[in-house]
Amino acid sequence: MSATAHKTAPLPDDIRAMKGHTPIVSLTAYTTPMAQMMDAECDFVLVGDSVGMVLHGLPSTLGVTMDMMVMHGRAVARGLKSAMMVVDMPFGSYEESPQQAFRNAARIMAETGAGAVKLEGGQHMAETIAFLVARGIPVMAHVGLTPQSINTIGGYKVQGRGDAAAALMADARAVSEAGAFAVVLEKVPADLADQITADLPIPTIGIGAGAGCDGQILVVDDMLGLFTAFKPKFVKRYAALGADGTAAIADYAAEVRARTFPAPEHTFSAEAPAKGTGK
Repeated sequence: MSATAHKTAPLPDDIRAMKGHTPIVSLTAYTTPMAQMMDAECDFVLVGDSVGMVLHGLPSTLGVTMDMMVMHGRAVARGLKSAMMVVDMPFGSYEESPQQAFRNAARIMAETGAGAVKLEGGQHMAETIAFLVARGIPVMAHVGLTPQSINTIGGYKVQGRGDAAAALMADARAVSEAGAFAVVLEKVPADLADQITADLPIPTIGIGAGAGCDGQILVVDDMLGLFTAFKPKFVKRYAALGADGTAAIADYAAEVRARTFPAPEHTFSAEAPAKGTGK
């Protein structure tokens, strides 16, 4: 087990306290087996709305529903013992009003056992973040590239370059002052992310925001090479499981067609097995 593993899952305040100390490790997860694989190594696991693209074949995260997030949150919770679980609030579940956000966040917390929720947006979401935190719902914020807003920000572009840096800094300060315990910085120039990290009292979690953030997160299917429809520059592939799986399926198909699988060792006989062998 990793030296950073927790005997019990950390709370949002524990993640906040890691600011400026041990780098925070996180990955996304959508299923029980994947959650089990990363549990000992991650400080928190995010049930991301990226599940819509990665597992459901949607063209963006916009079609993800509350029911989908609850279903995958429950699955991930079954695989975690040491890591805290954070669940994304899907598009349309929190933007209308703080009251709408509370109803849906409360449902996520109650039905999945999540330690916190994550929502996208900066200054315009500060009131909602404060409303949730005041009512007992820990919030992880998300600024920079916010995938739920791709239709208004012009696609998956780097955010915070040039004159836009001041607005992004203001977004990060606003969510921190509203009570978020951490903030994801996505696709932000590294020097700006470093400034935000130094400026904020809460941890920054980078994804395409350089090594100076307080922690890092990646979509697990990206870093394992399972999701290969596209590869953002900020993704490092630590394995090529998608290619390995494709090759394995091809081998299986070839053996079935050649009638070499199942082999005798995969086949049951009419004779009773020897006691204790289970064969």
